[in-house]
Amino acid sequence: MIDVRPFDSLGGADHGWLNAKHHFSFASYYDPKRMGWGRLRVWNDDEIAANTGFPPHPHRDMEIITYVRRGAITHEDSMGNVGRTEAGDVQVMSAGSGVRHSEFNREDELTTIFQIWIETDKPGADPSWGARPFPKADRSGAFQVLASGNPGDDTLLINADARVLGATLNAGDTLTYPLKSGRRAYLVPAVGAIEVNGEVVNARDGAAIMDEETITITAKEDAEIIMVDSL
Repeated sequence: MIDVRPFDSLGGADHGWLNAKHHFSFASYYDPKRMGWGRLRVWNDDEIAANTGFPPHPHRDMEIITYVRRGAITHEDSMGNVGRTEAGDVQVMSAGSGVRHSEFNREDELTTIFQIWIETDKPGADPSWGARPFPKADRSGAFQVLASGNPGDDTLLINADARVLGATLNAGDTLTYPLKSGRRAYLVPAVGAIEVNGEVVNARDGAAIMDEETITITAKEDAEIIMVDSL
């Protein structure tokens, strides 16, 4: 089953400094048919104006992954972490027993991100934060694991049985991914139109996938893809 969710159908709000689109119910946007996808609870497509951002606010018991598509995001938190994550790179925060953080676009240009929340497997754990560069050349034509609950993946670690993956494809390229029984995938092209098992998915559309043994992705245009594989 593949449920394509066109970008124009997403909920959202334009706050001036923040133009947000929500793949799932979030804040003032509520759709009982889009409450999440398995353990994946939030996928926000955020455009943050230059020199603005999210002031300090709390979270707990959620794995929060930020994929920067354009510009850069500067993170500060109550654990004392400070870091700047640039386009193509990833930061993760395990909110655990509780943390306060801010996320600001300190750049002189628009910053765009995907913010992804996955329900934790370890409620009450110590909070943590980390970031890592992921050169796009390293994921050309193949999925690269950007964050994972499996330490053996040797990537950014989260407290959830999930993997966040990224790939870039040239127009005409095809990529396959095996989806194990009982698991779900949610896929969004940051850039470019693709076909997923024959279904057209345009840039910033979402594709909710389950009960498919193999996911076959063909790029109709040069494409940059982010996908979550989770329970």
